[in-house]
Amino acid sequence: MSSRAQIVATIGPASGNAAMLGEMLEAGVDVARINFSHGTHESNGGYIDAIREAAERLGRHVPIIQDLAGPRMASGTGHAFDAKAECVTEKDLKDVTFGIEKGVDYIAQSFVGSLEDIACLKGEVARLGAKTPVIAKIERREAVDAIDGIIGIADALMVARGDLGLSVPVEDVPFIERDIIKKARGAGKPVITATQMLYTMIDNPQPTRAEVTDVAFAILLGSDAVMLSEETARGEYPLQAVLMMERIVSRAEASAVHTTNSL
Repeated sequence: MSSRAQIVATIGPASGNAAMLGEMLEAGVDVARINFSHGTHESNGGYIDAIREAAERLGRHVPIIQDLAGPRMASGTGHAFDAKAECVTEKDLKDVTFGIEKGVDYIAQSFVGSLEDIACLKGEVARLGAKTPVIAKIERREAVDAIDGIIGIADALMVARGDLGLSVPVEDVPFIERDIIKKARGAGKPVITATQMLYTMIDNPQPTRAEVTDVAFAILLGSDAVMLSEETARGEYPLQAVLMMERIVSRAEASAVHTTNSL
């Protein structure tokens, strides 16, 4: 247990060198995420190596989340998914094999629809001789409806609000976020709030007041971690985004009364 919510930063072209990573780790990053929807094994493997190099220089271990691409949407169906798709796609299986070889600390499964999806991925991880924990990304209506079973089998949860907001009425997203955080905390499972938290900072050195409020209330609701995505992966101000996130988290936690479940 920890008294401080963690900051997850997505690593990409804007932040993938050891020098920038070192500054970001010192500024407050606790966990690094690599989005395998983008890049190649060569480029993403380079990010993993750079994270470890920067962390070693600081005498720290920085957990790495491998975020899988997940299944593709069925063509012509809006935000619907192909019911015949494999629970683990061929691309994801290749990426999981690579991630395990590189020693990633967590695997995040995208577009989870049921507890069976998590069980399937865990089975593939075990078949590869690993015990890497699996994070269930909640970004589909089906996952919201099956949340109790998913929480029971997943090792951690991520409320991925961007795609979730395409699957449910957008005005429902804050309340789904609240309910998932509450249920995950009740089960003792770490929960990450993610997507568009400081989105303005992709192109601007300052966030909007609404974004600051969003991050603060994620902490006040009980999030164990908050995540930067494009802000640090490809944005113009990756270090400033981390520094701002750290400021907001620290201020929000001065008013919070709960402990957190660390990744």
